Amino acid sequence: MNTLTSADLSAPTVQGLHHFAWRCRDAEETRHFYEDLIGLPLVHVIRLDHVPSTGEYCPYVHIFFEMGDGSYIAFFDLGDDVSALPSPNTPAWVNHIALQVDSLDRLMALKARLEEAGVDVLGVTDHHIVKSIYFFDPNGFRVELTVRTVSDAEMKSHARVAHADLAKWVTDKAQLRASASASSSTALGH
Repeated sequence: MNTLTSADLSAPTVQGLHHFAWRCRDAEETRHFYEDLIGLPLVHVIRLDHVPSTGEYCPYVHIFFEMGDGSYIAFFDLGDDVSALPSPNTPAWVNHIALQVDSLDRLMALKARLEEAGVDVLGVTDHHIVKSIYFFDPNGFRVELTVRTVSDAEMKSHARVAHADLAKWVTDKAQLRASASASSSTALGH
């Protein structure tokens, strides 16, 4: 019996990330990258021939790497040596996962380790609330390693204005789209 009401759902209902999953080309190559270079231990492997949720036949291995907070990043190797394709309508820098580290020293040490292994690393980029490095894993998946650089109080001050900031974006976006539409109509001679 469900005893939760809609009022019970007004507070955050998600307690945290359990796992984020992505397709990988090769499970061992992916293990080496995430465990040996980034330091996330491989803690669970599921190997099945049928997908539990759909029942379809697709032999695969599902591998899980544990993060410090008990959540996981996971990958599916479908046995065909194929990586997930990038989205054709989205710049390569948009879709990514950001993983938090505990200090700027750790971020810099990981940057050095990745570069020593031949990984092309972008940054350190200062986002004013975090500092980050960016790189692609062996599957073409973009990863950000980040460290928070502001206090909890500053993050709470950002939260207080988040809805107003989003509303401003919605208004500005509508104006940008209207201007772009008017410009393209003028360029076409309409």
